[in-house]
Amino acid sequence: MIRVAAVGDIHVGADTAGRYRRHVTGLAGHADVLLVAGDLTRHGTVEEGRVAVEELKDAPVPVIAVLGNHDHHSDAQDEIAAMLRDAGIIVLEGDGAIVDCDGVRLGVAGGKGFGGGFPGRSAGEFGERVMKEFVRETRSFSERLRQALTEVNEAGADVTIALTHYSPIKETLAGEPLEIYPFLGSYLMAEAIDEAGADLAVHGHAHLGSEKGVTSAGTRVRNVALPVLGQAYAVYCLEPAATRA
Repeated sequence: MIRVAAVGDIHVGADTAGRYRRHVTGLAGHADVLLVAGDLTRHGTVEEGRVAVEELKDAPVPVIAVLGNHDHHSDAQDEIAAMLRDAGIIVLEGDGAIVDCDGVRLGVAGGKGFGGGFPGRSAGEFGERVMKEFVRETRSFSERLRQALTEVNEAGADVTIALTHYSPIKETLAGEPLEIYPFLGSYLMAEAIDEAGADLAVHGHAHLGSEKGVTSAGTRVRNVALPVLGQAYAVYCLEPAATRA
């Protein structure tokens, strides 16, 4: 069994420096890995990025993160990602990684993702150029997610997780205004997850959403936005494929 701690939307800033760090440094004995589902910062400034690094860098378990829309706000996302990587944190953006967690090979694939909506209420590649670009952004990411999940599965991961900021399903958005669902996620990511195969999908972004849902093919999805969890992180216990067999 592998114990996966997960959280998103910690939104750190100078005035909260050190506050989340105490939860991270106390992970030993409670989890084997920490997944961070984007929005590490409030406004995506380099200064806030440095705070995020300090909050996460001393975790006693591997940390795997994706960036969120807030982390892109100041156009410093590449610098923030580089700082996190320099501190030993794995940052994904349309790719995957495998980490050893006490003998269990955990494969995580993911990235920020994007919006577009869900079946029956989704945007299409029609009309203005900017609308086409909006949908193509999600379609392109979803294809990279599918490929990354396929690659970690083929590399022999015992457990596979899809990690995004935006949601792949509408069920974990329940509680958010219906009008903004298209800006909170896209079904195209769920299609990629189901096609490639994953044991769990984790996302954030929807602060007023719900924690639990499933894709149409039955993949468990968890919204781990901090306001949804109401605690520092959630822990999910997953059995390796060989054990399940």
